[in-house]
Amino acid sequence: MTNLVDLRKTPYNLDEEAIAWIEKTISEMTLDEKIGQLFVNMGSSRTEEYLTDVLNQYHIAAVRYNKGKSDEVWDQNYILQTKSKIPLLIAANTEAGGDGAVTDGTKVGDEIKIAATNDPNYAYEMGRIAGIEASAVGCNASFAPIMDLSRNWRNPIIANRTWGANVDQTIELSKAYMKGIMEYGIVPFAKHFPGDGIDERDHHLSYASNPMNKEEWMSTFGRIYGEMAKAGLPGIMAGHIHLPNVEREMHPERELDDMLPASLNKTLLDELLRGELGYNGAIVTDASHMVAMTASMPRRELLPTAIEAGCDLFLFFNDPDEDFQWMKEGYEKGILTEERLLDALRRTLGLKAKLGLHKFEGRREEIMMPKEEALKLINTEESQRISDEVADKAITLVKDKQKDLFPITPERYKRILIVNVEGYKGGFGAMINAGKKRASDTIKALLEERGHEVTIWESTEERIMKLPEAERGAAIANVYAQKQPISNLTDHYDLILNLVDVNSGGTTQRIIWPAAKGTPDQPFYVHEVPTIVVSVQHAFALADMPQVGTYINAYDSKENTMLALVKKLAGESEFTGVSSVDPYCGLLDTQIWRQSKY
Repeated sequence: MTNLVDLRKTPYNLDEEAIAWIEKTISEMTLDEKIGQLFVNMGSSRTEEYLTDVLNQYHIAAVRYNKGKSDEVWDQNYILQTKSKIPLLIAANTEAGGDGAVTDGTKVGDEIKIAATNDPNYAYEMGRIAGIEASAVGCNASFAPIMDLSRNWRNPIIANRTWGANVDQTIELSKAYMKGIMEYGIVPFAKHFPGDGIDERDHHLSYASNPMNKEEWMSTFGRIYGEMAKAGLPGIMAGHIHLPNVEREMHPERELDDMLPASLNKTLLDELLRGELGYNGAIVTDASHMVAMTASMPRRELLPTAIEAGCDLFLFFNDPDEDFQWMKEGYEKGILTEERLLDALRRTLGLKAKLGLHKFEGRREEIMMPKEEALKLINTEESQRISDEVADKAITLVKDKQKDLFPITPERYKRILIVNVEGYKGGFGAMINAGKKRASDTIKALLEERGHEVTIWESTEERIMKLPEAERGAAIANVYAQKQPISNLTDHYDLILNLVDVNSGGTTQRIIWPAAKGTPDQPFYVHEVPTIVVSVQHAFALADMPQVGTYINAYDSKENTMLALVKKLAGESEFTGVSSVDPYCGLLDTQIWRQSKY
């Protein structure tokens, strides 16, 4: 039995005029237009020719675009809203602020960084700034906040993209973010139902499961989604995440082979989310190219199955002609029922009416803020001030066992060696971070301004790769034989600063140690030279270097974060950050450090 939408209730709260517009709009649609209203397109171009062709050919309901500069995105969204027959939902991923909507927007901070400030007002501010900047360029939807729980430090998806491990904090910060972004006409789609952060696999590339039983799930993720539903959450993203033990309890007769990820699972979306938790809003699938979805069934089948299961919007075409035809065939074959199709249309149009888009008939250009006025709202001094405050308040001194280490001043530690510690450099992370200024370069300049003498260690691997190819083999073979006196370090450096920059968005989020021996690459020297480790991306580097006595999580390598870090190292500012995750990674040895008695 499908739980049908009630547009008069939360989160829609529509009046009769709005409901009448929805029913009239549906009644005037052709079948092709109804099918098109199930899709969210990922644009491959910003040209008017391409955008109008997509609108006319596929009748899409929504867009989630590749972000660009604010003036380009404004132009794109103006074309979309003025040329579409039905107003569009235009979504961005404003998970960390307005930079999710436009490249020149304000990054306030990843969710884990916001949580570390220990002040829910900054979650509100992140939502508010995201709302200001995204709405300025014509966005009216966002695939945020992320409401997953960080219960497994090896999880590759949400290392930085989560409020943390605590249910109450996740609810509090999600509500604050939602309040801030909705004040500016943006409907948030929270993610990833039924909950990531437990499995350690990447559902872009593999099946991934949440192994909780129903009691565990209802007291954690179920409580989060239930309370957010009551608070008026308008949208949810269904992840390609299995929930087998909950489904087994709900349907003991079901075989494991019959269980599907949430994005394709009527039991999880209709019976659990909409039924038991009372959620009345809209649901979008996570991206449909992800293997955890595509590995479940043939694409021609998964398209209509996702909508029949309870999703109202299907995220991204693969091939538009194929996908459109297969969705239509699924309806004609009865995989997608008339009842569910109409319910999906009402929920999506309901969001558009909630935003008041139906009131712009005949004057669609007025949906968009005037361009000159809009661009003045991007990355303002006020927004940057909030970002600076977050940078200062979030930095977390996790492990502080070296006596009398601070302050780090030129008088105490004139000669500093910075060692870059990195992880896997391939994949999308390498492409995303290509050309990014290294944290070591930023900190070197800041420390030298204060009078320190700073050297950045060139790793053994980097030096070998500069050799002629014919000489590299012998050099690599000699690495293990190389040894050197400890005095090579102690005579030249007063402090060693290890900067861990492990990509928090990669499938492999571990430090990759080079094949060196007796060099600063690996901090064997923690009892020889005062040593500080700072992770400038993910919060779990301590697992791979438990021997250190001083460990700091900075959460990112933005310049304002590095400036705040240097001030804290110098004793000019207190460390106030509070970990919202377990930075010790559930390991006892990460908490150990022995102070020398001599």
